Amino acid sequence: MDRLVCVPVLLPLLAAGVKLAIGARLRHLQSVISLVTLGLTLAVSVLLLLAADARGPLVTDLGGWPSPLGICLVADRLSTLVLVVSSAVTLCVMVYSVASAYAEQEHDAPMAIFHPAFLVMVAGVADAFLSGDLFNLFVAFELLLSGSYVLLTFGGTESRIRAGATYTLMALASSMLFLIALAVTYAAAGTLSMAQLALRFTTLPGHVKLLVELTLLLAFAIKAAIFPMSAWLPDSYPTAPAPATAVFAGLLTKVGVYSIIRLEALLFPGGPVGTLLMWVALATMLTGVLGAVAQTDLKRMLSFTLVSHIGYMVFGVGLATVAGMAGAIFYVVHHITVQTSLFLVAGLVERRTGTTSVTRLGGLMRAAPLLAVLFFVPAMNLSGVPPMSGFLGKLMLVQAGLAAGGRLPAMLVAAGLVTSLLTLYAVAKAWSAAFWRGPRAVLPGTVVESEEYTGEDPTVTTTAMPVALPVSVAALVALGLSFTVLAGPLSALAQRAAGELMAREPYVVAVLGRPA
Repeated sequence: MDRLVCVPVLLPLLAAGVKLAIGARLRHLQSVISLVTLGLTLAVSVLLLLAADARGPLVTDLGGWPSPLGICLVADRLSTLVLVVSSAVTLCVMVYSVASAYAEQEHDAPMAIFHPAFLVMVAGVADAFLSGDLFNLFVAFELLLSGSYVLLTFGGTESRIRAGATYTLMALASSMLFLIALAVTYAAAGTLSMAQLALRFTTLPGHVKLLVELTLLLAFAIKAAIFPMSAWLPDSYPTAPAPATAVFAGLLTKVGVYSIIRLEALLFPGGPVGTLLMWVALATMLTGVLGAVAQTDLKRMLSFTLVSHIGYMVFGVGLATVAGMAGAIFYVVHHITVQTSLFLVAGLVERRTGTTSVTRLGGLMRAAPLLAVLFFVPAMNLSGVPPMSGFLGKLMLVQAGLAAGGRLPAMLVAAGLVTSLLTLYAVAKAWSAAFWRGPRAVLPGTVVESEEYTGEDPTVTTTAMPVALPVSVAALVALGLSFTVLAGPLSALAQRAAGELMAREPYVVAVLGRPA
């Protein structure tokens, strides 16, 4: 079973190479290869989760070089859990992409580029989740970013190129900071193996550990879009095509959050930075949700809610308790699925109407009732309406915050409740304007805001929609709802993953063969 750990990384890379060799020919074969690859990746990820939960962390030494001499991949409960969810999400997004003929623009490109770029990004995400070495984590970030650059600017429109430039500059800055952090870490500890760092950091002076922790945390905070390093996200994501935006929102920021969880639990448990993280979580929640309330575009509103809900995860990490970490893990799993679903629905709305501006939409409940339901369900889940998984994840964090005691955790609990209410207000306002209200009549002498808007049947410009499009979104919505039905086993798994993380010894023993 240990040998399967490298499959979620190597299989997409191999498939991407095959696709590049095929080029622009055999487009149907391109789609089949993508879907089969992602399906197999999901199946292997499920097997790894079951094995890691039953046996403990699984380790594969790449190239036959044992850690810390070589680079290893480690599949523990946390990494396999997020890997399963990310594999399911990317499979649904690929079905959406194929059905919407998103890759049909490839005839204008020198080679078929969408499918390989998507698979390279998937491989980078899997590598980041499984990496047991900080340098390999850096490589994983560069791998997923190389694919994301292509997807973000796919089509070459002016708005996408401009947003891609912002995203690229942000990514390059965070990568340079990460590289500097790696140099500082190696200078201080003489290794980049996370298991060996867990041993060596215990003997380092406090100020050296703090310097290493802050430099690494800064690099991860940019990638996770944590305040105040989150200004780039609302301007970058909304211009991208729906499949790219959905997978970016659902996964890429969570890779940064995952790295912070691994960093704080394995390398710096109970350090002084926990208080800083809680203050940052507070600011992230409030600034993000206030930005969401002010938006009149579905994609921008969802981008701001994405920022605000990152604050919940950072809150759980900052508590530095098993309960807080379990709440953060549960919320990461929930948020990956729900946020991806909402961005895909926004893409369906744009496909049907030609816009995502709620000021130009109306009457979609009558014209497209399925779209209305597909948006409403994950929107309520995101807002934390009982008994959905969003509510359960927030409840776990609230309970962990109250159990920790103190003024700052109590402030965060209050901020979390306010953020949840404001999220509900933001998504309800958008849903009411775009779906529930009737089409606005155009009064004589009124200037029409959009060429598509006629004042007649609710800004609908096309009814052509392949069945696989809503089916793929419905599958993601159902996956989000399944977290409610399976809340007991899922929360128990999150508790076990958090306990394993905070204990550290299972991870270190699995990699190095000796306890921390």
